[in-house]
Amino acid sequence: MARFTPRRPNAQLKRNTKKAVARKSRDRAVTPSVDTAAAKPLASTRPLRRGAVANVAVMTLAVGIVGTLAIPAYAFAPGSNLPQFGTSAETELTKAQAQSVEVADDVIAAPVTKDGFEAVTAAEIEAAAEAKRQAEAAEAARVAAEAEMASYAASYDGPSAGDFLANPAYPSYDLGSVYNVATQYIGTPYVYGGATPAGFDCSGFVMYVFAQFGIGMPHSSAGQGAMGTRISEADAQPGDLVIMDGHDGFYAGNGMILHAPYEGASVRVQPIWTSDYYIVRIGI
Repeated sequence: MARFTPRRPNAQLKRNTKKAVARKSRDRAVTPSVDTAAAKPLASTRPLRRGAVANVAVMTLAVGIVGTLAIPAYAFAPGSNLPQFGTSAETELTKAQAQSVEVADDVIAAPVTKDGFEAVTAAEIEAAAEAKRQAEAAEAARVAAEAEMASYAASYDGPSAGDFLANPAYPSYDLGSVYNVATQYIGTPYVYGGATPAGFDCSGFVMYVFAQFGIGMPHSSAGQGAMGTRISEADAQPGDLVIMDGHDGFYAGNGMILHAPYEGASVRVQPIWTSDYYIVRIGI
């Protein structure tokens, strides 16, 4: 068996090793030592490191908050696997079944009321406004008529109906004479409440004419109609009375009427414009 003899390093290998060691020593001598301050990381890199640390802290805090928010779920509604939480009376109520309540019959039968609502149309609003305008116009006309009446009364100084009743101008009475006296006042203006030739309303005109024959009448168309006897239109003669609802005048023959019509008009003869009337004769 051959004997192993270790080989010695040759002279060239030794020389190379010595040169490498010498070169390394020279490099250390030439290269200045690194200052401790220079070894520290640059200032620009410090915020990055601090930011990373801050991010870790925020993530840790967020995980803690999420874990905390999950805790009340067990406090309010503990599960069966958490025996450390006791069941409250409120929790037991949430698990209760549907309950039945008995109500007395008088309560069940109690009437129920509710508010009603009706929409108003534009036409209804306009109609209401028109009715208001008409009412205001009528009131204005009434006030004007009263003022006109006061003016006419102040301007008239002749005999009144009362004067004629005390001393009748025509002691004898007949229908023809009544109608003839009535025609003398054609053209006299209508005045609300008027009963003299200064101005007449419908019943004031009839009252003033009959007063001249010594016949007293109320200042009312309904009252005057009640004084006479109702006759047929076929028997009517000029001088009889035409009675309507709220209005009257003298029958003028041939379906005509002599009357004081309305505010703004004068005593005149015209056709009877309605069938809703009847004839009354005074003195029989």
